[in-house]
This record gives sequence, C-alpha cells and structure tokens, in this order.
Amino acid sequence: MTALLGVFDRAVAELALFAAVVILLGGADDLLMDLVWWRVRRPEPSFADVPRAPPLPLAVFVPAWDEQQVIGAMLRATLARYDHPDYRLYVGCYPNDPGTVTAANAVAAGDARVRVVVGMQDGPTTKADCLNQLWRTLVAEEAGQRRTTAAIVLHDAEDVVDPAELRLFDDHLRDAALVQLPVIPLIDPHRRLVSGHYADEFAESHRRDLMVRSALAASIPLAGVGCAIRRDALDRLAGQCGMPFEPQSLTEDYELGLRVAALGLPARFVRCRDVADGRLIATRAFFPDTIDTAVRQKARWIAGIALSGWDRTGWGPRRHAAEYWMRMRDRRGLLAVSALLAAYLALVGWGLSSLAHALTGSGVPPVGAGLRMLLMLNTGLLCWRLIARALHTAAEHGWREGCWSVPRMVVANGIAMLAARRALTRYVATLFGAPPHWDKTAHRFPDQLPDAS
Repeated sequence: MTALLGVFDRAVAELALFAAVVILLGGADDLLMDLVWWRVRRPEPSFADVPRAPPLPLAVFVPAWDEQQVIGAMLRATLARYDHPDYRLYVGCYPNDPGTVTAANAVAAGDARVRVVVGMQDGPTTKADCLNQLWRTLVAEEAGQRRTTAAIVLHDAEDVVDPAELRLFDDHLRDAALVQLPVIPLIDPHRRLVSGHYADEFAESHRRDLMVRSALAASIPLAGVGCAIRRDALDRLAGQCGMPFEPQSLTEDYELGLRVAALGLPARFVRCRDVADGRLIATRAFFPDTIDTAVRQKARWIAGIALSGWDRTGWGPRRHAAEYWMRMRDRRGLLAVSALLAAYLALVGWGLSSLAHALTGSGVPPVGAGLRMLLMLNTGLLCWRLIARALHTAAEHGWREGCWSVPRMVVANGIAMLAARRALTRYVATLFGAPPHWDKTAHRFPDQLPDAS
C-alpha cells in the first residue's frame, strides 16, 4: 500500500509540474501582452459626423442558415439604423431552409437595397461557402451595371449594427485594405456566467490584443462581423484560388485576415467613439448562453484556428517576430487546456493523497522547492490576470460586470476544456475525409436595441 501511494504521489507531482510550467509560460506571455498594450495604447478618438471624402458603394454580406427567428428583425433594424447613402444587403440562404428565405424575402419585398440569394446546394455547408455564393451573385449583378462595390462588409444574422460603422469604414478603407471594428457581446442578466464570459474575452481581445497586433504590424484576424475588406483585396484572393473565402475553412474570417496580410496589404483595427454621445462604434450581439452551445461554438473556433487553420496558413512571413508571436498566441489554446486539465487533476490528486496518508498514518510528502516557486509565481500571475481582465471588462461593461469576470473565469476554463475535446474529435474526423459543415448555434436578437442616439 505504501509503495502504491508513493507512485501515486510522484505521478501527482509530475502532473503538477507540467501544469505549473505551461501555466507560467502562458501567464508570462499574457503579462508581456499587457505591458506592450500599456506602451502602445492611445486615447480613443471621436468620429465626426461628416466623413472626409464622398461615401463608398458598399455591400453587406449576411450568411444565414436556420435563422428564421432573427433574420427579419436584424434586417429591419439594420436598414433603420445605418446612416449611409450607398449600400446593399446580400443575404445568403439555402433552398432547404424555407423559413429563413421567407423571413428575408418579406423584408426584401419592401426595400430594394436587400438582395436574398438562395444557393443551389442544400445546407448547411460552411459559412465560407455561403459567402462565396454571395460573392458570385455580386460579381454577376455588377457585370451589367455601372455600379462597382468598393468593399464588402461582413455581418451575422444576429448582429446589432452601429449606425456610424459604414461611414467609419468609408473613412479608413481609403488607405487600408481591411478594417475591423470592435465586437461587444451583450450579456443576458439571467445567464450571466455563460453569456458574460464572452464579454470578458472580447473585452481583452478587442481592447488589448488587436490594438497590440495593429501597433506591431502583425496580421489582423477578422471576427467575422463588424469588418470590411476592400474589393481589390478580395479580387486578388479570388484570383489565387477561384473564390475569396476558403470554402473548407471553419473559421474563414480568421484566415481571411491572415491571407490579406500575406498579400502585403495594410490592415487596421479601429476603436473610435461617436462624437455625439461618446459610444464606442462597434457591433453588438448576443452570444451563446448555455454550456452546450458555448462548447459547440468554441470547438469550431479551436478546430479552425489551432488545428485545421494552422495547416493552411502556417506561420506567415519569415523574420517577422511579432507575427510569430501572435500566431503562437492564437494556437496555444489546446496546450493551455491541457495544462488546465492537468492542474485540476493535480488538485484532486493532492486531495486524495492527503486523505490516503491520513488514513494510513504516513506523512504527506513535501512540495519540492522548485514546484513551490512555480506555484508562487503562478499565483501572482493569476491575481494579475484576474485584475487585468476585470479592468478591461469594467471599461466596456461597467464595474459590476468587471467583478463578475472573476467567477466567470472558472466557467470559461470549463467550457474551454469541453470545447477542446470536441474540437479534436472534429479535426480527426476531417483527417479521415469528413466534410466540414456549419455547426452553428441558435441565435437571438435583442427585443430592445442598444441606444444609438
């Protein structure tokens, strides 16, 4: 019994050591990101009502599969909110989704700016495949017209658009090929722990990470919504492989930003406030608010970015240290989840070991000096991470949500571990020939829209 307990203790110690080393590396990486952000951050400018140049002709692509519950409300709200004289909405649908087609056509019947595009193939395929169908329709439509779209704006069927975003795109697309605006997840007060953890993550990502990437001239991965890509950039991407969006990708938005950077074209992340009321010009939307739906969405992100996307995009331009760093951060998710799982197992193992030693009357083996030092460093980095995340969340959502971000980190860790398992399963299936498909979740549109006065 004593020998078995000794083996168990050594196994727990090795597990704890692995977790401590990986968590230390991740914590130091995050600390470095915080320090760089503090150095490069700038005050958020205000955007004047009148752009510096005439408005550009824009097309807004909205891929939609099984969105009959939200697409009508989203389109009507978008048409009412946008303050721009020259845009069209292209809604991508599938022939085996009559509910979405009917809801979108009901809006299109009353507004000529809405185009409902029903593809030839039953859904769901991938979002990229749906976007390519919209692209083909746009190109064919403009072949017989004098109008040429200057840029494509991407949105999802549940998005609440900002009234000023198209004018802001007008202002920046003249000297940038790609522009990403912030995304702000809406928090359901009845499901604050799950829906709110997206708010915490996006507050860090779109207040810190993308600001650092932009400052270091690294590629800007798109969020898939609230972003615009110039037409000439999409034409060049289409010239490479026939279509601008990678149809086999689960995260075509992320990869699109990297592919535009590979062309040597300038990209920009823009945080700007409306001059009238000081609100952040951003896309707002509800994200999944249950464990199951959050796991499904996060699994798609992990599989698309850290696994299959890695196969296609590699490490980017040579001798670009900032690009290597950012892509490493993008792909560290599986390793971080492994360390988290090891840490939780080590905690359980220590508890069981302490109980076993108490029952047998033997002494609990002491924690080694090296491991003790690692645990102390990680505790300090964890405290810093909790404070930093709370401050970012508070800056976007108020101090109450900043306080909620602390317990939500535990929820986020649990979701990440479950999503990693699902992502690995899906990735292995694709290696054996399984086609990628749109593993989307049910969406909701807010009953009361965020103030845009």
